[in-house]
Amino acid sequence: MAHDCGHDDGPGQGLAGQGLAAALADAEARCVDARERLTAPRRRVLELLLSADAPLKAYDMIAAFGGDGAPAKPPTVYRALDFLEKQGFAHRIESLNAYVPCRIRGDAHRAAFLICDCCGAAREFEPGLDAGLAAAAEAGYSVRSLTLEARGLCPACRAA
Repeated sequence: MAHDCGHDDGPGQGLAGQGLAAALADAEARCVDARERLTAPRRRVLELLLSADAPLKAYDMIAAFGGDGAPAKPPTVYRALDFLEKQGFAHRIESLNAYVPCRIRGDAHRAAFLICDCCGAAREFEPGLDAGLAAAAEAGYSVRSLTLEARGLCPACRAA
């Protein structure tokens, strides 16, 4: 992701070391509980997402897929992303056409993101949308999915 900032980046959100290993082990356990498999390609794509400091585009993951510098075939990454989204491990940020790991544990939740226009960081949060969803239900509308994207400046970029 290109950074337009004229300042040093703040602390990244990506995981490394024991934090990354723990997140991958948790994903593996969740897959076992769901009777699904976290195959090597799925695990690698999740690892790339978890270790990134900003949303990743699919073609960035394709290029970084192989540890030896060999890219993956596009269908491999897209199939893995589809699986990760369905299992609740990843979200697609529509406006960026990029992916982030899901940072909120639990069953189905509403995806909401704060996206920094300067450094490109995206932070997931749980929005309070109950009143709006209740109004939709009263109008007879059945909401299947909802993603909220709010754009602005993160604290580090505002302070710069």
